[in-house]
Amino acid sequence: MPDSNRILFQKWFFLIALRTRFAEKPVKGRLRNPRGHAGFRWRGGPLSERDVGMKLVRFGPPGGEKPGILRSDGSVTDISSHCRDFDEAFFAGGGMERLEEYDGPPAPAGTRLGPAVARPSKIVCVGLNYRAHAEETKAAIPSEPVLFMKASSAWNGPFDDVLIPPGSAKTDWEVELAMVIGRVTRRVSAAEAKSHVAGYGVLNDYSERAYQKERGGQWMKGKGCDTFAPFGPWLVTPDEAGDPDALRLRLRVNGAVMQDSTTADMIFPVSEIISYISCFMTLLPGDVISTGTPSGVAAGRGPDAFLKPGDLVEAEVEGLGAQRQRILATP
Repeated sequence: MPDSNRILFQKWFFLIALRTRFAEKPVKGRLRNPRGHAGFRWRGGPLSERDVGMKLVRFGPPGGEKPGILRSDGSVTDISSHCRDFDEAFFAGGGMERLEEYDGPPAPAGTRLGPAVARPSKIVCVGLNYRAHAEETKAAIPSEPVLFMKASSAWNGPFDDVLIPPGSAKTDWEVELAMVIGRVTRRVSAAEAKSHVAGYGVLNDYSERAYQKERGGQWMKGKGCDTFAPFGPWLVTPDEAGDPDALRLRLRVNGAVMQDSTTADMIFPVSEIISYISCFMTLLPGDVISTGTPSGVAAGRGPDAFLKPGDLVEAEVEGLGAQRQRILATP
């Protein structure tokens, strides 16, 4: 896709995502459509969006992103004169508490959106955290959270292309709720865990299943490929995100719904996940935790379902925005 067309496409999809909300039957009574606005439809139903509040974005070319704040009219305020980036130093230094004080010029119209936070020191993921997903992959229901790491070099923008690794025949999708840690976290109780979260966002945990399960060793072989961790389009503060244990997730491939569930179905909720992980490692400000994916992945659908060059993947978590990637072969 030419760069000019890509920029126009990103701007269009970004602004449309701001206006969308579910109009279908609510999941567990959590979804609503107070103004009756139908929004942008994924054919099977409109996407979701809470009223826009404080949301953090990063914009600019890969490696040169600047921090910004998304405003209610869809514009982005450049706050790079106040902070260098949404990185470990920003979160550790109390940057979140000063956001409302920041102002600046508007970001250039149509600019690329990068991952909503800077590349983290680590991406910790939870596997098999939805019973139906464990069952579709013929795995045992875990009695404790299954943890694995995703390489930080897989960090990718929400609208950037995703590259199928050379020789891959089993590249898969996984829409997930992710969270960014706001302060140093070690051995925190479940009761206190959510107070350590800076914000929530969407992460698509792309996975190469043959690398993951057929090459021996740990799962991370199939999880850490370049471009396999698109995050964003924005980071939503906890007060805006609502209850992270009751958010709807959706994913479509080429317009067809593949995943449609809610975080209420997670085996281990957000507070337990944070507490559990912090018993085994120190979580640093800016670190990312991805909480697992519901059923509907390609691995549970048969060999013809895996991603191929040219496919289009759309992923969303209720209130946290929507992301979209074109699947390409590695050059």
